[in-house]
Order: sequence, then C-alpha cells, then structure tokens
Amino acid sequence: MAYQAGRDSKRMRSRTGRLRRVLMILCLAPFVLAQPAFSSEFDDEYDPTETGNPLRIVAYVLHPVGVVLDYLIFRPAHWLGSKEPIKTLVGKED
Repeated sequence: MAYQAGRDSKRMRSRTGRLRRVLMILCLAPFVLAQPAFSSEFDDEYDPTETGNPLRIVAYVLHPVGVVLDYLIFRPAHWLGSKEPIKTLVGKED
C-alpha cells in the first residue's frame, strides 16, 4: 500500500513538472519568436507638409496644466469629500 502511495506522489510531481515546463515554454515563446519591426529609412524624416493636427499642439500645452490641476485641486477635493462630515453632507455612500 505504501509503495502505491509513493508511486502516485511521483506521478503527481512529474505531471506538475511537465505542466510547469509547458507553461514556461508558452510564456517565453512570444519573446523568443518575436522579430524586430523593420522600417524604411524614409519613415523617420520630417515632412513639413504632413505636420500634426493643430489640436494636438494645443493638447501638448494643456496636458501639463491638467495634471497640475489634478494634483493640486481635484485629488485633495476628492480626499476631503470622502472624509466624514463632508461625506455625509454631499451624500457620498461607501
């Protein structure tokens, strides 16, 4: 009986080991099989006739302003609004 239990545990370990190897191969396969992206030498050149959308330029300027407002106003306001007397006054529920 003890001999049979030993064989069963060895089978389980070998199955677990095989499963780990298969999972490791599946996880590493995309990195091993990946190939670099090739581009022509003309893709990186600047073409003034194909400049970006003017709204993109505005977004470059306004994004840092939005981040500063988020950290200085909106996040502290949310934190204050989640604390107890204000939380009840504004009707926020958990």
